[in-house]
Amino acid sequence: MKLDYHIVKSAVNAFFGLFIGRKTRPTFFTISETYPALDQVTRAYPTIQKEFDKLIREWNELPQYHEVDPGERNISATTPRRWNVFMLEVMGHRPAQNRACCPETCRALEQVPNMIQAFFSILDPGKSVPEHEGPYLGYLRYHLGVRVPAQNPPKLVVNRQDYVWREGEAVLFDDSWPHSVVNTSKELRAVLIVDVRRPMPFFADLCNRFITDVVARHTYGRSVARKAEAFASARNAQRHVAAA
Repeated sequence: MKLDYHIVKSAVNAFFGLFIGRKTRPTFFTISETYPALDQVTRAYPTIQKEFDKLIREWNELPQYHEVDPGERNISATTPRRWNVFMLEVMGHRPAQNRACCPETCRALEQVPNMIQAFFSILDPGKSVPEHEGPYLGYLRYHLGVRVPAQNPPKLVVNRQDYVWREGEAVLFDDSWPHSVVNTSKELRAVLIVDVRRPMPFFADLCNRFITDVVARHTYGRSVARKAEAFASARNAQRHVAAA
């Protein structure tokens, strides 16, 4: 009998909720206290921004989020304009062609233990994201502002609390709370997203590692990485044809 994904997800989240205070868990976290290794990524911001700017100049079009992860279609494709992503790591899979474009960014990410995935998230001017919840209590999400409009910057709303992105500044939050993006800006917004395993007691952490490193790695992770690689290969093939 095939297990229902939603039943399994609810059971896993209920289990983790016993250890983190399901209804009282924080929304935002202090990076230096919770995941100090992420501060090294923040300090690498000038290099990360430089690599991102080169990437965005050279790639005419990046995949939309739902093109590499169809499960995100309801939040990626249901509002006007594009939400593009550029995957660097997902559940232990490392899309080589993408990583070759951002070697220093990847070097900074290698200093982060217990990383689940990392990618650039790029919103077109005026692209908002409807309210949704991350599916899983086993991770926390880090955002580093890479390119953020100085005028009328977009904001992240998590659990009814606002956070306004700033270039070179970072935030760590629990995206399993309801959250959305309000964006009426006239410029592109780009952040580097890094998901890390949530700190939990030994037994809960062991279960979490099994889910992320074994189950999700060979299902979700493999699927998303393959789509990211296929997009990069198609893009590079088009470049070779154009140059011939």
